[in-house]
Amino acid sequence: MNTNQIKKYISYYEKERKIIDKKISSVFKQKSPDSLYTPAAYILESSGKRLRPLLVILSAKAVGGKPSQVYNAALAVEMLHNFTLVHDDIMDKADLRRGNLTLHKKYNLNTAILAGDSLLAVAYEYLLKDCKVNSTQALSSFTKGLVEVCEGQSLDTEFEKRQNVSLAEYIEMIRKKTASLAQRCCELGAYLAGGNSNDIKALSNYGNYLGIAFQIQDDLLDITADKAEFGKRIGGDLMEGKKTFLFLKALEKADGIDKTELLKVIKNKGIGANQILKYKRIFEKLGVLDDAKTEISKFTNKALKSIDKLTNKNEIGIFYWLADSLIKRNK
Repeated sequence: MNTNQIKKYISYYEKERKIIDKKISSVFKQKSPDSLYTPAAYILESSGKRLRPLLVILSAKAVGGKPSQVYNAALAVEMLHNFTLVHDDIMDKADLRRGNLTLHKKYNLNTAILAGDSLLAVAYEYLLKDCKVNSTQALSSFTKGLVEVCEGQSLDTEFEKRQNVSLAEYIEMIRKKTASLAQRCCELGAYLAGGNSNDIKALSNYGNYLGIAFQIQDDLLDITADKAEFGKRIGGDLMEGKKTFLFLKALEKADGIDKTELLKVIKNKGIGANQILKYKRIFEKLGVLDDAKTEISKFTNKALKSIDKLTNKNEIGIFYWLADSLIKRNK
């Protein structure tokens, strides 16, 4: 991929992101009551990557469609995504999201729950606006994504209480919690633009594998990122006692005192902020940071092999650029 191609893809992404941001800012305008829709607008307008709307748009374009055919669906997946984040933050007792106060911290718990619910309801409203073709398939895909996200979140919570969780179980959990929505975004764009079954499958698999790689990268960034760039507290997963890829891989490889220290995280349901560096050093000693990078590359390569099967080969390049951007991100 040469420099000119990369510049072209970045320019396209920025153009579509601006369009999405502008449309998002109008979703809750002139809606009442303010006590519901102002908080909903707050979380929706927080600066995010808009990755999921972009996947909808790129997938529509990949099968010969136009962005204008799927803008409402793109907004719908962003609302669905933010609905999950609001409730995720409540369950995790998180203070920050994208460098800003989480909704329940800025307002209160009841407001956050209601605002999150409104995001989901309005998401369906917007999706229906673009259901001109393959509406049954599109609605089914969107709903399946919602169901799997809830299942994944439930598994994530269950894992916090369980002593033993395998890496295979963890991968299945993040497939549901994170990757499923990316997968449905790709399917939606292709369905609503009238794509053929071969292209829909290629895009669906791309989203699935890319989503898994994305989440493992998130696990890695939780312990290696710069807080100012990451927008969340560093080491938050360890502090909450979450069984991430890094933690489970470390537990699998450790013995002696290292294993004893890791088991303390499970027993104590997390660690204090003053212990984060100690556990980062254990991870480094056991080589699990490199293991995570290997796993990210593995799933990214699976995503690229999937997208190679697209009928229109001219549309493949931007999916390669997107995958590369995500595995090299620092936030």
